[in-house]
Amino acid sequence: MIVAAGLGLFDFPFSGARAFWKWVDLCESGGVDSLWQSDRLVCDRPMLECMSTMAALAGATRRIKFGMNVASVGLRDPVLLARQCATIDMLSEGRLLPAFGIGSPHGSDWEGTGTPTAGRGVRADEALDIIAALWRGERVTFEGRFHRVKDAVIAPLPVQRKLPLWIGGASAAAVRRTARIGTGWMGGRETPAEAAKVVSAIREAAAALGRRVPDDHYGVGMYYRLGRADEPVVRAETERLRARFPDRDPAGTIVAGEAGDVLARIREYVAVGVTKFVMRPVASGDDDVMMQTRRFVDDLLPAIGDIQSS
Repeated sequence: MIVAAGLGLFDFPFSGARAFWKWVDLCESGGVDSLWQSDRLVCDRPMLECMSTMAALAGATRRIKFGMNVASVGLRDPVLLARQCATIDMLSEGRLLPAFGIGSPHGSDWEGTGTPTAGRGVRADEALDIIAALWRGERVTFEGRFHRVKDAVIAPLPVQRKLPLWIGGASAAAVRRTARIGTGWMGGRETPAEAAKVVSAIREAAAALGRRVPDDHYGVGMYYRLGRADEPVVRAETERLRARFPDRDPAGTIVAGEAGDVLARIREYVAVGVTKFVMRPVASGDDDVMMQTRRFVDDLLPAIGDIQSS
Protein backbone atom coordinates (compact mmCIF):
# COMPACT_ATOMS: atom_id res chain seq x y z
CA MET A 1 0.00 0.00 0.00
CA ILE A 2 1.18 3.50 -0.85
CA VAL A 3 1.63 5.83 2.11
CA ALA A 4 1.21 9.48 1.10
CA ALA A 5 1.20 12.71 3.08
CA GLY A 6 -0.18 16.07 2.07
CA LEU A 7 -0.48 19.38 3.91
CA GLY A 8 -3.72 20.93 5.06
CA LEU A 9 -4.97 24.30 6.23
CA PHE A 10 -7.92 25.07 8.44
CA ASP A 11 -7.78 28.84 8.71
CA PHE A 12 -5.59 31.24 6.70
CA PRO A 13 -2.29 31.64 8.59
CA PHE A 14 -0.59 33.96 6.09
CA SER A 15 -0.21 37.73 5.92
CA GLY A 16 -1.70 37.83 2.43
CA ALA A 17 -1.98 36.21 -0.98
CA ARG A 18 1.72 36.59 -1.85
CA ALA A 19 2.79 34.58 1.20
CA PHE A 20 0.17 31.92 0.44
CA TRP A 21 1.39 31.42 -3.12
CA LYS A 22 4.99 31.31 -1.93
CA TRP A 23 3.95 28.45 0.36
CA VAL A 24 2.11 26.69 -2.48
CA ASP A 25 5.23 26.96 -4.68
CA LEU A 26 7.31 25.34 -1.93
CA CYS A 27 4.83 22.49 -1.63
CA GLU A 28 4.71 22.02 -5.41
CA SER A 29 8.50 21.98 -5.84
CA GLY A 30 9.16 20.04 -2.63
CA GLY A 31 7.28 16.92 -3.61
CA VAL A 32 4.31 17.31 -1.24
CA ASP A 33 1.62 14.86 -2.36
CA SER A 34 -1.43 17.09 -1.96
CA LEU A 35 -2.90 20.25 -0.44
CA TRP A 36 -6.16 20.29 1.54
CA GLN A 37 -8.47 23.14 2.53
CA SER A 38 -11.06 22.77 5.28
CA ASP A 39 -14.55 24.11 4.70
CA ARG A 40 -16.47 26.73 6.65
CA LEU A 41 -18.97 29.09 5.06
CA VAL A 42 -19.44 31.29 8.12
CA CYS A 43 -16.33 31.95 10.21
CA ASP A 44 -14.90 34.93 12.10
CA ARG A 45 -11.33 33.70 11.52
CA PRO A 46 -9.63 34.30 8.15
CA MET A 47 -10.38 31.18 6.11
CA LEU A 48 -10.44 30.46 2.39
CA GLU A 49 -13.56 29.06 0.73
CA CYS A 50 -12.65 25.55 -0.31
CA MET A 51 -14.07 25.25 -3.83
CA SER A 52 -12.68 28.55 -5.11
CA THR A 53 -9.34 27.63 -3.52
CA MET A 54 -9.33 24.34 -5.44
CA ALA A 55 -10.00 26.25 -8.67
CA ALA A 56 -7.16 28.65 -7.96
CA LEU A 57 -4.77 25.78 -7.22
CA ALA A 58 -5.75 24.10 -10.48
CA GLY A 59 -4.42 27.08 -12.42
CA ALA A 60 -1.40 27.86 -10.25
CA THR A 61 0.15 24.37 -10.07
CA ARG A 62 1.06 21.60 -12.48
CA ARG A 63 1.89 18.53 -10.36
CA ILE A 64 0.41 18.62 -6.90
CA LYS A 65 -3.05 17.21 -6.12
CA PHE A 66 -5.58 19.03 -3.94
CA GLY A 67 -8.78 18.35 -2.07
CA MET A 68 -11.43 19.58 0.35
CA ASN A 69 -11.19 18.31 3.90
CA VAL A 70 -14.12 18.08 3.82
CA ALA A 71 -16.70 20.01 1.77
CA SER A 72 -20.02 20.36 3.59
CA VAL A 73 -22.35 18.67 1.13
CA GLY A 74 -25.28 19.19 3.47
CA LEU A 75 -24.94 22.96 2.93
CA ARG A 76 -24.37 23.09 -0.82
CA ASP A 77 -26.43 22.58 -3.95
CA PRO A 78 -25.45 19.15 -5.34
CA VAL A 79 -25.73 20.02 -9.04
CA LEU A 80 -23.55 23.10 -8.61
CA LEU A 81 -21.07 21.15 -6.47
CA ALA A 82 -20.88 18.32 -9.02
CA ARG A 83 -20.22 20.80 -11.82
CA GLN A 84 -17.61 22.69 -9.80
CA CYS A 85 -15.72 19.47 -9.11
CA ALA A 86 -15.95 18.32 -12.73
CA THR A 87 -14.70 21.69 -14.00
CA ILE A 88 -11.80 21.81 -11.55
CA ASP A 89 -10.82 18.21 -12.33
CA MET A 90 -10.87 18.92 -16.06
CA LEU A 91 -8.84 22.14 -15.82
CA SER A 92 -6.27 20.49 -13.53
CA GLU A 93 -6.04 17.42 -15.79
CA GLY A 94 -7.28 15.04 -13.12
CA ARG A 95 -5.74 16.30 -9.88
CA LEU A 96 -8.84 16.94 -7.74
CA LEU A 97 -9.43 14.77 -4.65
CA PRO A 98 -13.04 15.44 -3.60
CA ALA A 99 -13.99 14.64 -0.02
CA PHE A 100 -17.39 15.33 1.50
CA GLY A 101 -19.07 15.45 4.88
CA ILE A 102 -22.42 16.59 6.20
CA GLY A 103 -21.07 19.78 7.78
CA SER A 104 -19.62 20.41 11.20
CA PRO A 105 -22.19 20.51 14.03
CA HIS A 106 -19.82 22.88 15.89
CA GLY A 107 -19.73 25.56 13.19
CA SER A 108 -22.06 28.48 12.64
CA ASP A 109 -22.74 27.57 9.01
CA TRP A 110 -26.23 26.23 9.66
CA GLU A 111 -27.63 29.29 11.39
CA GLY A 112 -25.55 31.63 9.26
CA THR A 113 -27.04 30.28 6.03
CA GLY A 114 -30.53 29.70 7.42
CA THR A 115 -30.23 25.94 6.86
CA PRO A 116 -31.98 23.70 9.40
CA THR A 117 -29.89 20.93 10.93
CA ALA A 118 -32.80 18.50 11.09
CA GLY A 119 -32.30 15.74 8.55
CA ARG A 120 -28.85 16.91 7.56
CA GLY A 121 -27.67 13.32 7.12
CA VAL A 122 -30.50 12.53 4.70
CA ARG A 123 -29.82 15.81 2.92
CA ALA A 124 -26.18 14.80 2.45
CA ASP A 125 -27.04 11.28 1.29
CA GLU A 126 -29.41 12.62 -1.36
CA ALA A 127 -26.80 15.10 -2.55
CA LEU A 128 -24.09 12.45 -2.80
CA ASP A 129 -26.33 10.21 -4.93
CA ILE A 130 -27.02 13.12 -7.29
CA ILE A 131 -23.35 14.09 -7.49
CA ALA A 132 -22.16 10.53 -8.19
CA ALA A 133 -24.74 10.05 -10.94
CA LEU A 134 -23.84 13.33 -12.63
CA TRP A 135 -20.14 12.42 -12.55
CA ARG A 136 -21.00 9.14 -14.29
CA GLY A 137 -22.51 11.16 -17.12
CA GLU A 138 -26.11 10.26 -16.33
CA ARG A 139 -29.09 12.51 -16.99
CA VAL A 140 -30.55 12.80 -13.52
CA THR A 141 -34.11 13.20 -12.35
CA PHE A 142 -34.42 12.92 -8.59
CA GLU A 143 -37.12 13.74 -6.09
CA GLY A 144 -36.20 13.30 -2.45
CA ARG A 145 -36.99 14.76 0.91
CA PHE A 146 -34.65 17.73 0.43
CA HIS A 147 -33.48 17.76 -3.19
CA ARG A 148 -35.45 17.83 -6.42
CA VAL A 149 -33.61 17.63 -9.74
CA LYS A 150 -35.19 17.28 -13.18
CA ASP A 151 -33.32 16.21 -16.31
CA ALA A 152 -29.95 17.46 -14.99
CA VAL A 153 -26.73 16.68 -16.82
CA ILE A 154 -23.23 18.18 -16.78
CA ALA A 155 -20.44 18.47 -19.33
CA PRO A 156 -17.54 18.24 -19.53
CA LEU A 157 -17.27 15.28 -17.22
CA PRO A 158 -14.33 14.91 -14.82
CA VAL A 159 -11.05 13.82 -16.43
CA GLN A 160 -10.92 11.08 -13.80
CA ARG A 161 -13.65 8.84 -15.13
CA LYS A 162 -13.98 7.34 -11.67
CA LEU A 163 -13.57 10.58 -9.74
CA PRO A 164 -12.80 9.71 -6.09
CA LEU A 165 -15.59 10.30 -3.61
CA TRP A 166 -14.09 10.28 -0.14
CA ILE A 167 -16.38 10.58 2.87
CA GLY A 168 -15.47 12.31 6.13
CA GLY A 169 -16.68 11.60 9.64
CA ALA A 170 -16.43 8.80 12.18
CA SER A 171 -20.05 8.37 13.27
CA ALA A 172 -22.07 5.26 12.56
CA ALA A 173 -23.88 7.20 9.83
CA ALA A 174 -20.56 8.21 8.25
CA VAL A 175 -19.45 4.58 8.27
CA ARG A 176 -22.67 3.53 6.51
CA ARG A 177 -22.31 6.41 4.03
CA THR A 178 -18.73 5.45 3.18
CA ALA A 179 -19.63 1.79 2.79
CA ARG A 180 -22.60 2.58 0.55
CA ILE A 181 -21.16 5.14 -1.85
CA GLY A 182 -17.65 6.21 -0.85
CA THR A 183 -14.42 5.30 -2.57
CA GLY A 184 -12.38 6.34 0.48
CA TRP A 185 -12.61 7.55 4.07
CA MET A 186 -11.06 10.77 5.37
CA GLY A 187 -10.99 10.93 9.14
CA GLY A 188 -10.63 14.06 11.18
CA ARG A 189 -8.56 13.93 14.34
CA GLU A 190 -9.08 10.30 15.35
CA THR A 191 -6.32 8.62 17.33
CA PRO A 192 -4.83 5.43 15.86
CA ALA A 193 -7.04 3.35 18.15
CA GLU A 194 -10.15 5.29 17.12
CA ALA A 195 -9.22 5.14 13.43
CA ALA A 196 -8.72 1.38 13.68
CA LYS A 197 -12.35 0.95 14.77
CA VAL A 198 -13.64 3.09 11.91
CA VAL A 199 -11.54 1.31 9.27
CA SER A 200 -12.75 -2.06 10.52
CA ALA A 201 -16.38 -0.94 10.62
CA ILE A 202 -16.25 0.44 7.05
CA ARG A 203 -14.69 -2.75 5.72
CA GLU A 204 -17.36 -4.86 7.40
CA ALA A 205 -20.25 -2.64 6.28
CA ALA A 206 -18.96 -2.43 2.70
CA ALA A 207 -18.55 -6.22 2.49
CA ALA A 208 -22.15 -6.65 3.63
CA LEU A 209 -23.20 -4.50 0.66
CA GLY A 210 -20.97 -6.37 -1.78
CA ARG A 211 -18.60 -3.40 -2.02
CA ARG A 212 -14.99 -2.80 -1.06
CA VAL A 213 -13.20 0.44 -0.24
CA PRO A 214 -9.59 0.04 -1.47
CA ASP A 215 -7.14 -0.70 1.34
CA ASP A 216 -5.04 2.36 0.56
CA HIS A 217 -8.04 4.74 0.62
CA TYR A 218 -8.21 5.40 4.35
CA GLY A 219 -6.88 8.72 5.68
CA VAL A 220 -6.75 10.93 8.76
CA GLY A 221 -5.78 14.48 9.68
CA MET A 222 -2.92 15.19 12.06
CA TYR A 223 -1.43 18.37 13.52
CA TYR A 224 2.35 18.41 13.74
CA ARG A 225 5.03 20.71 15.14
CA LEU A 226 8.69 19.98 14.56
CA GLY A 227 9.88 21.60 17.76
CA ARG A 228 9.02 21.50 21.45
CA ALA A 229 5.67 20.54 22.91
CA ASP A 230 5.87 23.43 25.40
CA GLU A 231 6.17 26.17 22.77
CA PRO A 232 3.51 28.91 23.04
CA VAL A 233 2.23 28.19 19.53
CA VAL A 234 1.49 24.58 20.51
CA ARG A 235 -0.32 25.63 23.68
CA ALA A 236 -2.35 28.18 21.72
CA GLU A 237 -3.37 25.64 19.08
CA THR A 238 -4.33 23.15 21.78
CA GLU A 239 -6.65 25.72 23.36
CA ARG A 240 -8.15 26.64 19.99
CA LEU A 241 -8.91 22.99 19.26
CA ARG A 242 -10.43 22.53 22.69
CA ALA A 243 -12.72 25.51 22.12
CA ARG A 244 -13.58 24.53 18.54
CA PHE A 245 -14.28 20.87 19.31
CA PRO A 246 -15.43 20.75 22.94
CA ASP A 247 -16.39 17.09 22.73
CA ARG A 248 -12.86 15.91 21.89
CA ASP A 249 -9.63 16.05 23.88
CA PRO A 250 -6.97 17.73 21.71
CA ALA A 251 -4.12 16.14 23.66
CA GLY A 252 -3.78 13.24 21.24
CA THR A 253 -4.27 15.36 18.14
CA ILE A 254 -1.05 17.38 18.05
CA VAL A 255 2.29 15.61 17.72
CA ALA A 256 5.08 18.00 18.74
CA GLY A 257 8.71 16.93 18.85
CA GLU A 258 11.38 15.63 16.52
CA ALA A 259 10.79 14.05 13.12
CA GLY A 260 11.04 10.64 14.73
CA ASP A 261 8.10 11.42 17.01
CA VAL A 262 5.89 12.39 14.07
CA LEU A 263 6.97 9.34 12.08
CA ALA A 264 6.25 7.08 15.02
CA ARG A 265 2.66 8.33 15.10
CA ILE A 266 2.33 7.82 11.34
CA ARG A 267 3.53 4.25 11.71
CA GLU A 268 0.89 3.67 14.40
CA TYR A 269 -1.78 4.71 11.90
CA VAL A 270 -0.29 2.61 9.09
CA ALA A 271 -0.37 -0.42 11.38
CA VAL A 272 -4.17 -0.14 11.64
CA GLY A 273 -4.80 0.44 7.93
CA VAL A 274 -4.49 4.22 7.48
CA THR A 275 -2.15 5.22 4.65
CA LYS A 276 -3.19 8.76 3.67
CA PHE A 277 -2.39 11.77 5.86
CA VAL A 278 -3.41 15.41 5.87
CA MET A 279 -0.69 17.05 7.97
CA ARG A 280 -1.48 20.47 9.42
CA PRO A 281 1.56 22.48 10.52
CA VAL A 282 1.19 24.12 13.92
CA ALA A 283 2.79 27.48 13.22
CA SER A 284 2.26 31.23 13.55
CA GLY A 285 3.07 33.71 10.80
CA ASP A 286 4.53 33.43 7.32
CA ASP A 287 8.09 32.55 8.30
CA ASP A 288 7.06 29.91 10.83
CA VAL A 289 4.66 28.20 8.42
CA MET A 290 7.38 28.15 5.77
CA MET A 291 9.91 26.75 8.23
CA GLN A 292 7.57 23.95 9.31
CA THR A 293 6.82 23.17 5.67
CA ARG A 294 10.51 23.07 4.70
CA ARG A 295 11.19 20.70 7.57
CA PHE A 296 8.24 18.57 6.46
CA VAL A 297 9.74 18.39 2.97
CA ASP A 298 13.32 17.78 4.13
CA ASP A 299 12.89 15.67 7.27
CA LEU A 300 9.56 13.87 6.95
CA LEU A 301 8.79 13.17 3.29
CA PRO A 302 11.90 11.02 2.61
CA ALA A 303 11.19 8.95 5.72
CA ILE A 304 7.52 8.57 4.77
CA GLY A 305 8.80 7.21 1.47
CA ASP A 306 10.69 4.57 3.44
CA ILE A 307 7.46 3.55 5.18
CA GLN A 308 5.87 3.28 1.76
CA SER A 309 8.53 0.84 0.54
CA SER A 310 8.66 -1.29 3.69
